[in-house]
Amino acid sequence: MKRHLAWLGTGLLAAALAGCGSTGPAEGGRGSAGGHPVTVENCGVDVTLDRAPSRVMIVNSAPLQYLSSLGVLDRLASRAGKFPAEYYSEQTLAAVRKVPSLTDRLGSDGHLRISTESIIAEEPDLLLGLPEGVTRESLAAAGIPVLLEPSFCPEGISDPGYETIYSQMRLYGKVFGREAKAEQAVTELRRRIETVEAGLPAQKSRKVAVLWPYRGEGTVGAYGGQSMATPQLETLGARNVFADVDKRVFEVSMEELLGRDPDVIVLLHTDGTDQEIKQALLDIPGAGDLRAVKNDAMTVQLFNFTEPPTPLVLDGLERLAAYLKER
Repeated sequence: MKRHLAWLGTGLLAAALAGCGSTGPAEGGRGSAGGHPVTVENCGVDVTLDRAPSRVMIVNSAPLQYLSSLGVLDRLASRAGKFPAEYYSEQTLAAVRKVPSLTDRLGSDGHLRISTESIIAEEPDLLLGLPEGVTRESLAAAGIPVLLEPSFCPEGISDPGYETIYSQMRLYGKVFGREAKAEQAVTELRRRIETVEAGLPAQKSRKVAVLWPYRGEGTVGAYGGQSMATPQLETLGARNVFADVDKRVFEVSMEELLGRDPDVIVLLHTDGTDQEIKQALLDIPGAGDLRAVKNDAMTVQLFNFTEPPTPLVLDGLERLAAYLKER
């Protein structure tokens, strides 16, 4: 059953009253009341925003490209976590660097470490992402609405794919009053996929494992059938060797990995050099016996180029297409 959380703090109420009787700027104008209040469903929760957000806090690099596509980076007021330069255009990166950063401390699992109190102190009118240990309910008590990427919802999502990206683009378009811009962005994303498919080489059906090496722990996670890795590889004519596992990500033994024996390994990460990430896998006993390791068929890719479903997955798709063409 869906829960309903309405968000109307004192500051938002004052802003809403100030906007009464005003026609406001055209779509996308800062502070525009056009189309608001709006209600969107996120992780089974109905989230209502009375005005287009103007003090956004982002604690996950994944949603940033949506904001860039919609032209609302100027709504960012604070950030936490890592925002690797490799993800973004110079224009987007310049906008991000202007936004004050609270912390970029991540654990070995790639999760942000930040307290609820630190978030509340920033007084955001929208939080994008939900750090480990912070709950939607605790922020609701402070009048702070939260939007998560669908893959990061507690219950996850079934069969993620490009439609997940299009739907999320439209959701953000509605939240920020940029619905026409969102449709333009979706059209461009579809075009990019078609371009990749048209340029695929004849060689297909390669077996690929998409992994997350836990550095310093001697273990590795694998991305299964409920991850974006599966449709991304299918677009490239390849097969995720763990597509039959009905999970997004799970720890896998080296024995199991050797049994699947992928032709190519894609290593995901959020921090570190390519060699450090590869070494984290190679340090696990038995890794040297993998076909992909013997053939030096390993590529390292930043996490958001594959997970979760966002426009950055299209960048990752293009990168993987180029890599596979060379092999």
